[in-house]
Amino acid sequence: MKSAVPVHPNSRLSESIAKWTIVGCCLLLLGIVAVLSTVRIAEQVAPPLVRNQKLESVPGIADTSQPGGQSAQLVGEVGGQAPVFDGNRAYRYLRAICAFGNRMSGSAGMEQQQKMLEKHFRGLGAEVEYQRFQVRHPETGQPVRMANMIIPWHPESQQRILLCAHYDTRPLPDRDPDPRKRRKGVFLGANDGASGTALLMELGHHIAELPDRLGIDFVLFDGEELVYQQPRDRYFLGSQWFAEKYRDAPPEYRYVAGVLFDMVADTKLSIYQEGHSVTWPETRPLVKEIWNTAARLGVKEFIPRSRYTIQDDHLPLYNIAKIPVCDLIDFEYPDRSNRYWHTTSDAPGRCSAASLDKVGRVIHAWLSTKR
Repeated sequence: MKSAVPVHPNSRLSESIAKWTIVGCCLLLLGIVAVLSTVRIAEQVAPPLVRNQKLESVPGIADTSQPGGQSAQLVGEVGGQAPVFDGNRAYRYLRAICAFGNRMSGSAGMEQQQKMLEKHFRGLGAEVEYQRFQVRHPETGQPVRMANMIIPWHPESQQRILLCAHYDTRPLPDRDPDPRKRRKGVFLGANDGASGTALLMELGHHIAELPDRLGIDFVLFDGEELVYQQPRDRYFLGSQWFAEKYRDAPPEYRYVAGVLFDMVADTKLSIYQEGHSVTWPETRPLVKEIWNTAARLGVKEFIPRSRYTIQDDHLPLYNIAKIPVCDLIDFEYPDRSNRYWHTTSDAPGRCSAASLDKVGRVIHAWLSTKR
């Protein structure tokens, strides 16, 4: 038989308190879960922008925040001045370029890069021109379409400065220590190809900071090294084409000075005065101006003496077009052995945001003295 047990009034009160305590705890837990979910969503939608944050990985490329991100902490400290040129952003451009893979002349990677660059510079308010030409492939004999990209700033100015780089890559990493990679490996050309291009992409953000109406042309040369065998295959196809057009059909404007950027992102940056550039009488004063600017900013990586003489795109520009162009190149990658050059080791992880920052700010400061 069931029996009824009397309930004490205090027992009912305790039971009520217990029930409401349980309800309160449940509501609190639900609130905490909701807040955490909101934070996660916010992080996905809008990650915080921190100048020296760890750079996110580009798909297909190993994490390059070390040493690149580590070096990036030096950005903005050169000479104790407020940052102008953003080396971190230039480094991200370098990685984005390398995400296209190999960018040899006529390749899909080159075409993707051209589309990105055109969108980038047009987005900064510049016009983009293509100087198209065609050559025979050195291996197959098939036609290869090439295109120099020209980005003029203040095109009405008659006295102009030429800032240039090659944006193609070598077909293969033919100096790699692994024989299989020499034949089948992928050459990314992070320093040898992407670094000069990335530097000009960042410099495009700062044209408005330079003297009013300073005429500047960015030129990206194709076909610098469509080379499989030496000495059979020719270098500098794009710069030679550009120089011949400038000579044979002289424009109304004239280039009074020029700088070629090649291999300027090495983590262990050391830029000596290139042999031709310091020897030619027309470019010797230009070299002196740039290295004096670096000394004024305290950028010790610009070393005021010559150590190597380089065959590069400045040769046809000077010899054919008579444009006084100096070659700004670090040909010790990463040291005098040059063991990363034309190998699979030429990847973003061997490059540095701080190096790009130093080169970019020296050039920006030098341009600021021009009228």
